[in-house]
Amino acid sequence: MFAIAVEQGQYKTYTLSNQATNTSLEIIPERGGIVTRWRVQGQEIFYLDEARLTDPALTVRGGIPILFPLCGNLVDNTYTHDGQSYTLKQHGFARELPWEVVDQVTDDRVSLTLSLTSNDQTRAVYPFDFQLFFTYTLDGNKLIAHQRYVNHSDVSMPFSAGFHPYFQVLDKTRLEVDIPANQLLDQPAKTTRSFNGIFDFEQDEIDVAFNDLSRQSASVTDRAQGLRLTLTQSDEFSIIVFWTVKGKPFYCLEPWTAGRNALNTGDRLIHLAPGASFETVFTLAIEAI
Repeated sequence: MFAIAVEQGQYKTYTLSNQATNTSLEIIPERGGIVTRWRVQGQEIFYLDEARLTDPALTVRGGIPILFPLCGNLVDNTYTHDGQSYTLKQHGFARELPWEVVDQVTDDRVSLTLSLTSNDQTRAVYPFDFQLFFTYTLDGNKLIAHQRYVNHSDVSMPFSAGFHPYFQVLDKTRLEVDIPANQLLDQPAKTTRSFNGIFDFEQDEIDVAFNDLSRQSASVTDRAQGLRLTLTQSDEFSIIVFWTVKGKPFYCLEPWTAGRNALNTGDRLIHLAPGASFETVFTLAIEAI
């Protein structure tokens, strides 16, 4: 019923599958620990730009890129810690570094656990010793992403974390978006306005953050594909970002623990004590409508 297949191509790809529910999940650890494909009842859920995936010089657009140790960007890509300035690119480095497979389960469920450990490259831009453990589990029509963040430094470690899933869409005008907030922050314009559940998909880009959530779940109903996606997140993910680009067949519904520039502002930033660990989880569920 449960299986994990490994295929060596340009990248070593792990495919988790549950034959009983006809679901599968593909993960490429060395390409930023990215989940690239998720099929539910044989239907592709994620968008994936294959050309960017195969070009190591580019970040991947598609699947579920990992955001750590920051979400979004910093002003001038710079932050200050303990009197010293550091430079970090948008969304951090976790999505660009190779991760290691540390556990595989195929008995009562199917899951894969990946780990990322600090090194000289990360310490040059983020002066902390850490280890991350992410476990991806297929549970029927659900994808569960459990995370554990460990601080091996002898000082408190500040960070934010998030995910950037890309969902395939055929006709954006037939999307019904339910995000539990009545205000949004337009990130490019840096303005706040009311939200009534409707987006103008004729805009060149929609890049908005919902910072005041009334519950920890959101959904998008896709009438064209006959499915509903529900994102459920633990309390630490206090922000949901919605992003899409005109003419591109994807939208992104992103759980973030903090907003842009948090390493400078401190807003919602997580401070992990020396030797401590921190766990979060989010779940994506698909149902036919």
